[in-house]
Amino acid sequence: MNNSIWNVATVFSGIGSAEWALKRLNINHRLVFACDNGDRDISIDIDKELEIIRSLPNSSEKKRYVDSLYSQKTRKKNHVKLAYLANHPLLDNDYFEDIRLFDGNDFRGKVDLLIGGSPCQSFSSIGSGRGFDDARGTLFYDFARLIHEIQPKAFIYENVRGITTHDNGQTLSVIYSIFDNLGYDFDSRILDSKDYGIPQTRRRFFAIGYKKANKAMYSIPNIHKELKFTMQDFLEEKNAYGSLVFDVENGKITLSNTPGNVDESYFLSEAVDKYVMSSGTKCFYQKPVVDLKIARPILATMGNCHRAGIDNYITIEGKRRMLTEREALRLMGFTDEFKIVVSKAQTYRQAGNAIVVDVMMSLIESIINYLDEVQ
Repeated sequence: MNNSIWNVATVFSGIGSAEWALKRLNINHRLVFACDNGDRDISIDIDKELEIIRSLPNSSEKKRYVDSLYSQKTRKKNHVKLAYLANHPLLDNDYFEDIRLFDGNDFRGKVDLLIGGSPCQSFSSIGSGRGFDDARGTLFYDFARLIHEIQPKAFIYENVRGITTHDNGQTLSVIYSIFDNLGYDFDSRILDSKDYGIPQTRRRFFAIGYKKANKAMYSIPNIHKELKFTMQDFLEEKNAYGSLVFDVENGKITLSNTPGNVDESYFLSEAVDKYVMSSGTKCFYQKPVVDLKIARPILATMGNCHRAGIDNYITIEGKRRMLTEREALRLMGFTDEFKIVVSKAQTYRQAGNAIVVDVMMSLIESIINYLDEVQ
């Protein structure tokens, strides 16, 4: 990997899994922009507003216009933005609220690597046979539109693994067709975070695209790292806050094994414990298992105390408790340098919606190494 400064931009940025991966890898980079509306819905005519936005003279004016729209249409705070800006070296002027109202033409040729993953529910209207037009009205369309407008050297696209079978495979066929029509070769694979050193079973779909050229094809590396940690290693009783950090030389997670304590509020009452340990009904049966070595997928709604058949619970001195927000972040690859600046509920939500950092580290490192070789 050379000493070039890599210009990286993210959409559906969340709390910045890609950005934290770059930080842990110590890659020389510049964050060009981030974009995420924090799941705030506003009622607007997208086509009309986008037409107005495109008529404005520059990205700063366009951002001010969109920010004003949001301030008029909703009183909800963008909690994702608060967490993102507290942890990544990006100015507020470069943080955009809505991908649907974002004009990528302002950044054409200014981004080496574009990273994002549209919400899975955005595919309900995708059909087959009409390529780019088939994706119109979905958030994937806007991701594809930005690829077309920005023309990055490469992109990383992420989604739930179910996208591979959605609509009997027609959705994935349309996505592949669009990437091809945009002028990008690509490789795709379902990756599991436990193969990348994080003790969580979390399988997600990734596609890596790069501009077509008569050069060596890129392939997602087949990684199966030795799993050195268990979920118990990431618990605060074993490693207090500040104990789980990354080595600045190689980005690997290190533990100090400094014992800590967890507040009583995380422990389950007798009534809640009885509920979470129930198996459900015969229509929705889940075997209640706790104290797993490899965590189940971290849920955005884990603060709601789901049953132990789908959520993660651990036993400390005979008492059961839920995971803390810090532990949830650790199981997503966010080391303790990551600052928590929002509520407990918001942090659980943000962790559950994130991409596992260690998976992103492997993908980013591999695509940058590939681009170094072919440029």
